[in-house]
Amino acid sequence: MSGYIILVDFLLKPGSKAQFRRAIDVNARASCKTEKGCRRFDVVEPRDEPDRIVLYEIYDDRAAFEEHLKTPHLARFEAASTALVTKKTVVAGDLVCEGSKI
Repeated sequence: MSGYIILVDFLLKPGSKAQFRRAIDVNARASCKTEKGCRRFDVVEPRDEPDRIVLYEIYDDRAAFEEHLKTPHLARFEAASTALVTKKTVVAGDLVCEGSKI
């Protein structure tokens, strides 16, 4: 199993999580629905950290992720969320072992 992984860790401005979630949920669903190379796009709320959201994304390869960066839904998300974020950390990696119950 191979894949291109993106982890994005957002630290949000206090009180902005609901607005941020509306924007990221739309982006995540659109990514999975309309992008052939997007295999997974999870939105995670860490427990006991109300102003933090983490994304876990799997793409077929880096080229599929590069296509994601050009999508209108990502542009809309970026426009809607930029003012809500105090810190954004992005980690790219390779999927080397998928532990699933198939």
